[in-house]
Amino acid sequence: MATVELTFSPVPANVRTARLIASTLGRRNGLDESLVDEVKLAVGEACARAVSLHRRHDLAGDVRVCFSDDDGSFTVTVTDGGPGDAEVPPEDLADVAEDLDGDLPSGFGLAVVAGLVDDVEVTSSGSGTAVRMRWPVKG
Repeated sequence: MATVELTFSPVPANVRTARLIASTLGRRNGLDESLVDEVKLAVGEACARAVSLHRRHDLAGDVRVCFSDDDGSFTVTVTDGGPGDAEVPPEDLADVAEDLDGDLPSGFGLAVVAGLVDDVEVTSSGSGTAVRMRWPVKG
C-alpha cells in the first residue's frame, strides 16, 4: 500500500468515511481482526477532534488523514489545521457525536485515543496538530 492520503472538509459526516477507510485498509494490510474496532474508534475520535477544532476556530482548510504500512505496522496520522496548542472541550466533541447520530460517545478526547492505541504520538505546531497512531500487523 505504501501511503494513502485522504483529505476531507471538516463536516461530521466525513468522519464516518475516514473510519470506514481506516478499517478497510487495516484489514487489507494484515491488521489482526481483533484490532479493527479499536482502529475505527481511535481514527473516528481523532477525526472528530480535528473536525471540532476546524468548526470551533472557523478554519477553511481540510482535515488530512494519512494511512501507511511502513515497518511492519499500520499507521494512521490525522492532521488538523487548528492552533497548535488547541484542545477541544468535551461539549464540542459531544456536538460532533450528535451530528454523527450517536456513532461516537460524547466527551471523548485524546486520552481515549491513548487508551486505545499502545503506540500514539501527538505533535503540535503553529499550523496544527498531528495525531499518529500505529498498530502491529500480522507477520
